[in-house]
Amino acid sequence: MPPELTSILVLVAAFVIATTLSINMGVLAFAAAFLVGTLVGGMSEDDIFAGFPGDLFVVLVGVTFLFAIARANGTTDWLVRQAVRLVGGRIALIPWVMFGIGAVLTAIGAVSPAAAAIVAPIALNLAAQHRINPLLMGAMVVHGTQAGSFSPISIYGTIVNGVLDRSGLPGNPVVLFLGSLVVNAVIAAVVFVVFGGLRLRRTAEAEQLVTVGAGSGGEEPAEEVGLNRDRVLTLAGLVVLVVTTLGFGLDVGLVAMTTAVVLSVLSPKMAKQAPSEVAWPTVLLICGVLTYVGVLESMGTIDYVGHSVAGIGVPLLAALLLCYIGGIVSAFASSVGLMGALIPLAVPFLQEGSIGPIGMITALAVAATVVDVSPFSTNGAIVLANAKDVDREVFFRQLLRYGATIVATVPAALWLVFVLPGLG
Repeated sequence: MPPELTSILVLVAAFVIATTLSINMGVLAFAAAFLVGTLVGGMSEDDIFAGFPGDLFVVLVGVTFLFAIARANGTTDWLVRQAVRLVGGRIALIPWVMFGIGAVLTAIGAVSPAAAAIVAPIALNLAAQHRINPLLMGAMVVHGTQAGSFSPISIYGTIVNGVLDRSGLPGNPVVLFLGSLVVNAVIAAVVFVVFGGLRLRRTAEAEQLVTVGAGSGGEEPAEEVGLNRDRVLTLAGLVVLVVTTLGFGLDVGLVAMTTAVVLSVLSPKMAKQAPSEVAWPTVLLICGVLTYVGVLESMGTIDYVGHSVAGIGVPLLAALLLCYIGGIVSAFASSVGLMGALIPLAVPFLQEGSIGPIGMITALAVAATVVDVSPFSTNGAIVLANAKDVDREVFFRQLLRYGATIVATVPAALWLVFVLPGLG
């Protein structure tokens, strides 16, 4: 049996064991990375550790640590109240506001995970306080950050358009951008309807009556909604996080961790419990699986599958399979790295002229990013780590099922809309 196929079967077995025995998938993935990497792939331990996603580890820990401090000192409650006031108390608008903020941040150049790390903690706090389905809110955040990800000045857009330029293929940055924007907006609309968005208006009216009644009794102390020293310092730290990561391109995890440390020094009593609120089982789960994916990449499993599909003699079928490979692999790996590796695989048969290059590249790029709601992708992991008042195991399975639904349906839809008509 080819080692590449063995590595895929081990991954499938790990999923089955984790599901049936309720063992943390990350633990199984670390063991699989060691056994498959050394016994099948001939890799050294250093090679295996090279696949550990240190940057994502710092993002997950740093962001959840920072926002644990913000929750402890009441800053997130204050932000939630301001957000509700901003939409005039119309709770049903909040998921769309989060979608819009994420889209704007990525359209002006923010990396999608950085935008998600900024928006998701606030959005999921809002979801917890106003009884909004966390899956609805999390999906709106992720699809919002992906909606703007292919603007001509964005990281993703620059990567894809650069690959096309180097390959001498025609491209259309506007079609690419609008394609991602429309697809993610349509999915967000479906998510909003399916997961209870239309019922939020009635819920909001009931909450408004309760709030008015409570307020009339004067039971809520003014300090609860005001700003104090700790909240002002935390807000300043969040502003620094946004400005340095979006304006200067600094790593969101390192900045979040540093900001959390500064706040801990300034208010040690308030930050005392924050480290225990980091979602450590989620961190273990994500880092373990991505370490195993790193082993797959080092063994050439990803290239093996991609080249096998690209060599199929039926271009339309190869295009469909490449879209599915993009979606499946990106659900477990970096979308940026995948686009840089997968799009060149499509270049040879695009140059033959049998497939419209603009439609194919648009379909492939969107398929490789729209699945980032998966709990194993960076954006999905950020949503999972920041969910409030939920059973994390249950929420993980919900995200996994939703991500699997996107992987199963969206690549085919993209193929029908963009590839089959021969766009380009």
